[in-house]
Amino acid sequence: MAHGGGGGADLMACKQEEDVENKAAWLLGIKTLKIQPYHLPPLGPLDVKVRIKALGICGSDVHHFKTMRCASFVVKKPMVIGHECAGIIEEVGSEVKSLAVGDRVALEPGISCRRCNLCKQGRYNLCPEMKFFGSPPTNGSLANKVVHPANLCFKLPDNVSLEEGAMCEPLSVGVHACRRAQIGPETNVLIMGAGPIGLITLLASRAFGAPRVVIVDVDDRRLSIAKNLGADEIIHVSTNIQDVDEEVIKIQNAMGSGIDVSFDCVGYNKTMTTALNATQSGGKVCLIGLALTEMTVPLTPSAAREVDVIGIFRYRNTWPLCIEFLKTGKIDVKPLITHRFRFSQEEVEQAFETSAGGGSAIKVMFSL
Repeated sequence: MAHGGGGGADLMACKQEEDVENKAAWLLGIKTLKIQPYHLPPLGPLDVKVRIKALGICGSDVHHFKTMRCASFVVKKPMVIGHECAGIIEEVGSEVKSLAVGDRVALEPGISCRRCNLCKQGRYNLCPEMKFFGSPPTNGSLANKVVHPANLCFKLPDNVSLEEGAMCEPLSVGVHACRRAQIGPETNVLIMGAGPIGLITLLASRAFGAPRVVIVDVDDRRLSIAKNLGADEIIHVSTNIQDVDEEVIKIQNAMGSGIDVSFDCVGYNKTMTTALNATQSGGKVCLIGLALTEMTVPLTPSAAREVDVIGIFRYRNTWPLCIEFLKTGKIDVKPLITHRFRFSQEEVEQAFETSAGGGSAIKVMFSL
């Protein structure tokens, strides 16, 4: 008996030790992040435990950090931040067949209910019950370890790094947008905004076969990065809505032929107005950037020219294609990673300040 009790005590001590070892970056208030212990849920039969090795900071993480909210998602209690991640499998649930301890994986951060009509139709990204890493109230993945469903962990080929694995998440936004807008070898693409998602959309458009891509921004530094990443033309614009008409002419001239699809990766009145007016009749405008809840845009003239407006929310079923693009070299995300930090209290704070500051920062990445 005594021996059995001792074993139980050992197990408990082991469990506590493991929990003590697992730390995460908790968002406690506006611009307040603290590395504190993170007790993981038990491993279900279809789950895996992943040691996180690479995690990128997203614009939504920065919104949460600066304001404790992002659109309608409000942080009401302490929350582990982060969702763009990859790591190494440390433990597998009893029924997991597809993955093994030691596998390097990229994690898709959203767990849908799989029961509602949207999930059943395959549009699981729109599931009202979605539990998404680092989107309140669900804890994120800037932690030493997380528990996640095995079917949302995708094995990385040997020639794709863990950092590139973490970049599958932002890349998925561009891939989903290209699918929704049906980008192909006959689609000329205009991109409003050369921030991280604008640049990702540029890379995705190219991989989908877009023959010509023009990108527009207010920042020359961002535009020169876009040029280096393969944009055919870059156009510097103002923030003044009065300039739209002349800028549209400039954009159309730079394209040299009709603009089939415009991606607005910003989401302001001016960027959306420019996109609607610049797109040729019968074309599409895809709104990716969600800067404003409400916009005033010239919808009627665009509708009269049969310009379709499409929205996207996150992504669905994108990881295998993203990994394929990275494996074959069709997309190179490495130039987007501009800053790297370790997982310490001081560096976590520095990393978020760097990402929030914009400037030369595109993708800020943690190495754990």
